[in-house]
Amino acid sequence: MSAQEEYPTAVREMAEEDRPRERLARVGPEALRDAELIAILFRTGTRSVGAVALAEKVLSHFGSIRAVARASLEELQQVNGLGHVKAIEIKAALELGKRLAAFTDRGRTKIRNAQDVSDLLMLNYKDCETEQFKCLLLNIKSDVLKTITISTGGLDGTAALPRDVFRQAVREGAASVILCHNHPSGDPEPSRDDIQLTQRLSEAGALMRINVLDHIVFGDGCYVSLKERKIF
Repeated sequence: MSAQEEYPTAVREMAEEDRPRERLARVGPEALRDAELIAILFRTGTRSVGAVALAEKVLSHFGSIRAVARASLEELQQVNGLGHVKAIEIKAALELGKRLAAFTDRGRTKIRNAQDVSDLLMLNYKDCETEQFKCLLLNIKSDVLKTITISTGGLDGTAALPRDVFRQAVREGAASVILCHNHPSGDPEPSRDDIQLTQRLSEAGALMRINVLDHIVFGDGCYVSLKERKIF
C-alpha cells in the first residue's frame, strides 16, 4: 500500500488518536515513526498528498533519515510537493538534533582519549560523503579550544599541509593538536598515506613545540586511533 493510499489527504481527516501531534502528546516522541515526526514539522501537506504521506515520499526518495540529513535544500526540493519552506524546516530540525547531540554544558570539552574525540566528532563525520580533515586544538589541560576544518577533498582523499594545521594552532595558543579525518568508504583502516602524513605533521609540530597527540580516522560509526595502534 502506498503512502498516499495508507494516509488520508489531510491530517484532519485521520482519526484523532492517529494524528501525529496527538500521538506525540499521548505516547511521547520516541513512539513516532520518522515520517510522523517530519509530518509534524510540515503541519500540512499538498492538495493531493497529506503531511504524513509527503513525509513518507521524502524518506522513500532518499532511502533513509540519514540521507535526508545529508541532502541540500536543492536536493530536498526535488521531491514533488516539497517546497522551499518545508525543505528549510527539515534542515533546521535536523541541524538542531545534531547540535543537541554534540552539546555539553560542562564548559570546554576535555579530551582524555580517542573515545572522547569520537563522542565529539562522530556525528559530524557521519554525514560526510567526501573526505574532510579536521584538527582539534587543545590547551595545556587538554581542553578543546577550537575545532577547525583544514581541508575538504573528494571521495578518495584530501590534503593537510603543516602550515595550514599549525598556523591556526599558533594563533589560538594551542599546546597540542589531534588530527582527524574520515574515509567516505566507511572503512577507518589507516592507509600508508595516512601514516606518513601523521609522521610528517608530528615532526613539524615537534619543531614548533606543539604536540600531535593522535590521528583518528573515522569510518561509518567507527574509528581507528593511530596512537592506540602505536603507529607513531
